[in-house]
Amino acid sequence: MPEDPENKFEIERRGMVTNQIRGRNVSDEKVLQAMLKVKRHLFLPENVKRHAYEDSALPIEKNQTISQPYIVALMTELADLKPEYKILEIGTGSGYQAVILAQLVKKVYTIEIIPELAEQAKERLKELGYENIEILAGDGYKGYPQEAPFDAIIVTAAAPEIPQELIKQLKTGGRMVIPLGDIFQELYCVTKKEDGAFEQKNIIPVRFVPMVKVKK
Repeated sequence: MPEDPENKFEIERRGMVTNQIRGRNVSDEKVLQAMLKVKRHLFLPENVKRHAYEDSALPIEKNQTISQPYIVALMTELADLKPEYKILEIGTGSGYQAVILAQLVKKVYTIEIIPELAEQAKERLKELGYENIEILAGDGYKGYPQEAPFDAIIVTAAAPEIPQELIKQLKTGGRMVIPLGDIFQELYCVTKKEDGAFEQKNIIPVRFVPMVKVKK
């Protein structure tokens, strides 16, 4: 009798959480449960589904990637999310990170610069029944001022420096988790202060696709 692929994926997903995520000291139980619940293979093209729970980023459509599971979990934990939060994600991609976030907060707004990816993610999330995520096609550098300020912001593409427009849209005391750099990138956790200034903490070296602007 052939093995049920869903059962195989569930076993692999449990291994992913235990070994790749908890094993690297991501300890927030709410984050771990979200990573266990969300089926990463549903966000991947058919030709890479079998690699869904491996310890790596994977290619998706339009030369973009879905982040390594550990990085998704780490960025989510660093954002220090609460159930009542309204948050902004820059770089929807497949929608996987947005769905992880949606397990933990009241509302997720997510911006994707590639219109085709935004549409695919909308369809995918509609099929999966997520109603607390709003996907927008647009320039992530501009954020989403119509719904600002946000309790937290997660950026899933590397910017050369901290985008000032995003800092403006972050609540005082809120955190932005963002990769910065070009060839060499570092993940930063940025906290906004009372006077509008911010402090930034270097977390680990990372590798993300670049954050691009809409061409004028």
